[in-house]
Amino acid sequence: MEHKIFNRKLTLCAAAIAVGIVLGGCGSFMRSDFEPPALAMPAHWQNITVNEQVKLDPWWQQFHQPELDKLITQVLSTNNDLTLATLTLQKARLQAGLTRDDLYPQLSSNLSASRNQSLDGGDATKSYQANLSVSYEVDLWGKVSANIDQAQWAALASAEDRESTAQSLVATTASLYWQLGYLHQRVDLSKKSIEYSQQTLALTQRQYDSGAVTQLDVLESKRSLAGQEAAHSQLVQQLTETQNALAILLGKAPGLDEVSGENGLEITQLPETAVPEISVGVPADLLVRRPDVKASLYQLRSALASKDATYASYFPSLSLTGSVGESTSELKELLRNPIGSLGAGLVLPFLQWNQMQINNDIADIDYQTAVVNYRKTLYSAFKDVDNAISAKQQFAYQGDKLTQQFTASAEVEAIYASQYRYGAIGIQNWIDAQEKRRSAEAALLENRYNQFTVQATLYQALGGSDIAPPLMQE
Repeated sequence: MEHKIFNRKLTLCAAAIAVGIVLGGCGSFMRSDFEPPALAMPAHWQNITVNEQVKLDPWWQQFHQPELDKLITQVLSTNNDLTLATLTLQKARLQAGLTRDDLYPQLSSNLSASRNQSLDGGDATKSYQANLSVSYEVDLWGKVSANIDQAQWAALASAEDRESTAQSLVATTASLYWQLGYLHQRVDLSKKSIEYSQQTLALTQRQYDSGAVTQLDVLESKRSLAGQEAAHSQLVQQLTETQNALAILLGKAPGLDEVSGENGLEITQLPETAVPEISVGVPADLLVRRPDVKASLYQLRSALASKDATYASYFPSLSLTGSVGESTSELKELLRNPIGSLGAGLVLPFLQWNQMQINNDIADIDYQTAVVNYRKTLYSAFKDVDNAISAKQQFAYQGDKLTQQFTASAEVEAIYASQYRYGAIGIQNWIDAQEKRRSAEAALLENRYNQFTVQATLYQALGGSDIAPPLMQE
């Protein structure tokens, strides 16, 4: 007899699950269809073929600098910002997993035992009781499904945020690496200029001692030397800050040997190799692969799902429960008359009509905000690429002109040096020529640095495939 009762109640639990699954299919009509936002695409982006796409990953290897490749690998392994982004992604995926569990029946059980001793000293009696319970929220209106969609899209957005962090780190690492070489080169040039100015001062002092020039020439030489020594100090400070910035990217404390010590980076000047070429025309579809654009799109999809969940939350929620040890009256009533049970609950949301309308409006505003953010992000991507392409072209043009300027400045400085030694001109003319030659040389070197960094900026603006290290569970 007990066996039959047990089977009947177990069947009741199974029925609860079956009814819930059947009824849960009714919620799909609440789900909104996603329509991509209308976008105004620039005409010069629309007519480019896929064949003109460039190889993007790993773009830094196109510079053929093994030390840079090694440094980027280290940064992607040890950077704290990327670690934080990874933890955020792991949390989002766990939250999505928790939300997904709401779609399935939740089981619980308990086991109890008792021992009773009679007062007259008779035999003790033992009793055991086991209970298996099941509960399931029927997804009548799609609320659970919408919540699952929202969490899954949010997790995908978090993954793209992590990828965006990785791509930004790669570009920043490359720029700082080249900046380190640029500053080393500037410091070396500054040292040579100081030595040259010291020789000029010594020459002027000898001429003053012999009565060939006035004290004003000596003072002008001292002024020029002091100014260069002050500028040299600024370059040394910039070099220290760059080394510290690289240490932070590596997730290490500043001042360690990995960057600035004897075993640190070996780069002492900018690479002499040519900057890699890249096609000027880039298909607009390529920008949709940018992680920030993809993250914005996923956030938009998440906002739409959240809007659906908010709307569905004001419809009655129906929870089915059953127990092998004891069946609830609510479940019996549902199985006896499911339509009647539902009808009684449909009246309740109207008691919160005003709150429902306000929350629905808020959810709609959140969705519209996500639409605007997506459009803004994509347009910003076009801006980033256009700016980088323009800067690349202008820096190349400026490089040619700055080379001409430096060549002419060096020739002028040599002429003034010869004229001063023969007493044809005063010291100020020669010093001015020296400063112009130094400025032209520094500008040419800075332009070389800018051509490298804008290339990294362009690669970053184009996006590309994923470069972030895979998660352990992947």
